[in-house]
Amino acid sequence: QVQLVESGGGLVQAGGSLRLSCAASGRTFSIYSMGWFRQAPGKEREFVSVGSWTGGSTYYADSVKGRFTVSRDNAENTVYLQMNSLKPEDTAVYYCAVGAVIGITTRPEDYNYWGQGTQVTVSS
Repeated sequence: QVQLVESGGGLVQAGGSLRLSCAASGRTFSIYSMGWFRQAPGKEREFVSVGSWTGGSTYYADSVKGRFTVSRDNAENTVYLQMNSLKPEDTAVYYCAVGAVIGITTRPEDYNYWGQGTQVTVSS
């Protein structure tokens, strides 16, 4: 099993920045893929970024491309989501997730371990 703990959410003004952290523990050796997802009230959970756990490849949703960046501290089993130029429409609960199946996917149902979620609120 894998445990994921998220941190870094909060309230920020439009144009500001936040960095989310996702720290993994447990059987991290079994992780092949990871993703950041978000869910706003009344909306479907959508992918923000997906890629390999080790950072060999990363894909971003069109809505965040050029503003959000994934980075890693592999020694600490921690993945970060740097969010710049935040917009009110970025407001959502953000989740990190990992999967043990080889392959990169944007579908939430393909990820079997999830963080607890962290709220990001962007004001105008």
